[in-house]
Amino acid sequence: MSNGLALTLENRPEELERLTAAVETLAEQDNWPAALTFKVNLVLEELVLNVINYAYEESGHHVDVSLVCNEEDLVIEITDQGIPFDPLHDAPAPDMESPMEERSIGGLGVYLVRSMTSDMQYRREEGKNCLTVAVPTEG
Repeated sequence: MSNGLALTLENRPEELERLTAAVETLAEQDNWPAALTFKVNLVLEELVLNVINYAYEESGHHVDVSLVCNEEDLVIEITDQGIPFDPLHDAPAPDMESPMEERSIGGLGVYLVRSMTSDMQYRREEGKNCLTVAVPTEG
């Protein structure tokens, strides 16, 4: 496996294209199965888009994303200097009971990420949100 990747993104939705391209390149270099590439891209899109949309009141800020590969997991760390937000405790629980047409839009992203990862940890350190997730390389 390679050493992974590290990117600094601007808090603009267009930056997701650059992130996806970097993940696709890494996946090709390391010969990831298509399902793993899809899962990693989906996790990153959900988490990074949340930072882009909600961590800052204006553009001109950065989001740091790193991905480290090992035999069991792909460990993703997302760091930003936005408003404090712990998705493990601050994200509202999704409405899984109401009929689809009665549910409000949004709210499933963190739930979806948690279902696709083996570990998810948050810490606030030196004025930064630091979110670490582990995506299993098998299964």
